[in-house]
Amino acid sequence: MTSRRILQAAAVAATAALVVTACSSNGTDKKDAKQGSGDRGPVTLATGKDTSGNLQSLIDEWNTAHPKEKVTITELPTSADAQRQQMVQNAQVKSAAYSVLGLDVTWTAEFAANRWIDELPASDFPLDGLLPSAVDTAKYRGKVYAAPYQSNGGMLFYRSDLLKKAKVQAPTTWSELADACKKVLKLREASKMSCYGGQFDKYEGLTVNFSEAVQSAGGELFGDNGKPTANTPEVKAGLKWLVDGFKDGTFPKEALTYQEENGREAFQASKLVFLRQWPYVWNLANQTDGSSKVADKFGVAPLPGLNGPGSSTLGGLNLAVSAFAKHKASARDFIKYLTAEKAQRSNLLNAAVAPTRADLYDEPELQQKFPYLATLGTSIESARPRPKVVRYGDVTTAIQDAVYPVISGKADADTALADLQKKLEQITAE
Repeated sequence: MTSRRILQAAAVAATAALVVTACSSNGTDKKDAKQGSGDRGPVTLATGKDTSGNLQSLIDEWNTAHPKEKVTITELPTSADAQRQQMVQNAQVKSAAYSVLGLDVTWTAEFAANRWIDELPASDFPLDGLLPSAVDTAKYRGKVYAAPYQSNGGMLFYRSDLLKKAKVQAPTTWSELADACKKVLKLREASKMSCYGGQFDKYEGLTVNFSEAVQSAGGELFGDNGKPTANTPEVKAGLKWLVDGFKDGTFPKEALTYQEENGREAFQASKLVFLRQWPYVWNLANQTDGSSKVADKFGVAPLPGLNGPGSSTLGGLNLAVSAFAKHKASARDFIKYLTAEKAQRSNLLNAAVAPTRADLYDEPELQQKFPYLATLGTSIESARPRPKVVRYGDVTTAIQDAVYPVISGKADADTALADLQKKLEQITAE
């Protein structure tokens, strides 16, 4: 966390600049006034489903202060793949239906390369004080095309009450996880539970979980030179852990259909001992309104790996201005508003959303409210991005097509990885 403390002073200054810009005079400045009223007006935010409700609260606050530049949400499908597909289709027909795009951090390069989003003025979007990993996802060829809005790191949610009763610690390796499950599942309270769940349905979550397994075994799907390395012993070891998990029952068969939400619901229904998930689950699983059976009964730890702590895939959300949007000045100001410290603090407090502002991770009050914050910070610091390639959609589809049949028991791992290597070479060479 020391790197974040170094960034604190810069973050405070950058935040102050963003807040002043976002809140001044209905968001209007002299430069935008010269552009004419046509550059200002209503804005549409296209993003995935807001499960927390806090985004709408922030938008309501904006709309009250900006009655002539009101923002409405267009909620896209829950699946990241379907979200991307709708945004791409919208861009291909040069539709003005979307003003601000909530982009998965892996999509910036693709959307920028195709000129579907505008470059953001560096003077209006300072990056000082932001997590370096988040900043990297917002750039394409050295230029800023998106504003880091949310970061994310995968963590291991576990039933602390059951581990305590079974006298086991949170696991740091895959073998420790399996051993812990054997002991926990012998308990009367856990007789109807399964061991571990992740996001294993055939969608973007599978790419994330597979990448984490590979990284946690010491491998990588792409080298530093951008060349695919999908057919190495380390990649095979990562895939083997997933395959063996479904074969021996460590992972329930139902997990082959798990995306984020149904996996979360299974954990909250006390069906899983361990769950790989994003931090937003913390608040939802702690609800005392009857929606969760595990409130105050779970903890959070770093992901386990082959020989020690594992590595998360970097997640998160960037905000970009559609190249075909109307009212782009309003769109830019709205992005400044959502990425300012006030809004990010609100998202953390009310929805357990990981901020991109480094200083928030160091605040004692926030650490007290969110005991997992240090763990999350470590997860994000050690997280690795998915491939920053222009044809990312083709890359993730190839990974899903190769991996899902293998973990489902319908294809051979060696053959699948050899074919995946050839496919990725072909995609990245074109």
